[in-house]
Amino acid sequence: MNTVARPRATKGPASQMSIQLKSAPKRRPLSDIKEIAVNASGMLIDVRESMLAPHPRKHPPVFTTTQVAELCHLDRQRMHYLSRTEPDLPQGTLRHSRSREFTLQETRVWIDRVAPYVKRPEGVLGKKIAIGNFKGGVSKTTTAMTLAQGLSLFGRKVLLVDLDPQASLTALNGILADSEVTDEQTVLPLIYGDQTDLEYAVQGTYWDGIHLIPASAALFGAEFFLPFKQSKDQSFQFWNVLNKGLDPLLEYYDVVIIDTPPALSYLTINAFMAADGLIVPTPPSALDYASSTQFWNLFADLSESMQQVAPALQKSFDFIHVLLAKVDQSQAATPIVRDWINKTYEGLVLPIEIPTTAVTQSAAAEFGTVYDISRYQGSLKTYQRAREAYDRFSEIVDQQLVSLWQAEQEGE
Repeated sequence: MNTVARPRATKGPASQMSIQLKSAPKRRPLSDIKEIAVNASGMLIDVRESMLAPHPRKHPPVFTTTQVAELCHLDRQRMHYLSRTEPDLPQGTLRHSRSREFTLQETRVWIDRVAPYVKRPEGVLGKKIAIGNFKGGVSKTTTAMTLAQGLSLFGRKVLLVDLDPQASLTALNGILADSEVTDEQTVLPLIYGDQTDLEYAVQGTYWDGIHLIPASAALFGAEFFLPFKQSKDQSFQFWNVLNKGLDPLLEYYDVVIIDTPPALSYLTINAFMAADGLIVPTPPSALDYASSTQFWNLFADLSESMQQVAPALQKSFDFIHVLLAKVDQSQAATPIVRDWINKTYEGLVLPIEIPTTAVTQSAAAEFGTVYDISRYQGSLKTYQRAREAYDRFSEIVDQQLVSLWQAEQEGE
């Protein structure tokens, strides 16, 4: 019998590697996937409870008197005056050193009563914004969540719709999809035709002013049902199901923010066809830039296909934005790729960048965002840089919403 010569063992890392590769990997039958999934779900519950200790549920931040005054564009003297003369305004809770803390709900009452933000005119419907990109890891879900939180601090009533079977947006709201979300709580009953609108699926969250339609892995079923129904019923409009389901809710919500799967799925198509505005988070890295070109090519193909399938379809977006997200200034390639993005998407790139900081990374590790932090233990300058970027992003979107509402009110 011929023998295969083996390399002699050497000292150091190479020797350690040869020892690691001696045994063949263990074969895994398909049935093992269930065990892996159960273990993963159990671990996620443990991780969430440890990260959110001592409470397994998320809790909103609290605000100081100074923070409430800043959100309302007041100086402290004016805020103290209003506290004395307007007894129905929340007074907060007295803490140490004679300082006061305000809950998120109390803060939003102040914002609603005294902040100078323009309210949505009577009779004008809320707007729908889809957050989309066909590549994972580009900060799509974080963009959806922080935009919702930021807009709520402008006094807006926000509905989040999670269409991603991975349910990351649902998790950011402190809900575990695999153990706490039933099929009936997602968009599936609407997709299957058991419901005519999405009011049944709306639930409150830990964050005052934000409601949620959660997701679960069961949403994969929509990718089979929608094309099947379309093949059986030519009058069925598979792309318009979500739009119809959201329509009755737009009288109550100022804005609906839709988080989409990282693929050109039937649910993604529904989100894009329903959306009034589209935001595409794009990190300034070479791989993400290359992926973004694929996004627009596939989106263009979709647009052409939709025109063929539904020639009478009149679809337009109030706005399309490219958001530079996860910007790491320490990377040498960042300014180069930023320049590519600005030249490629001239006129679409928002004049704000979302930086990658220790603050955002720490918040993400705890299933949260920068808005969930009441007191940051690290550098205040680092926190302010991250928070100000998200505030500015929300402010830009809010200003556009106000402009759109006013134009509709005036009949333009």
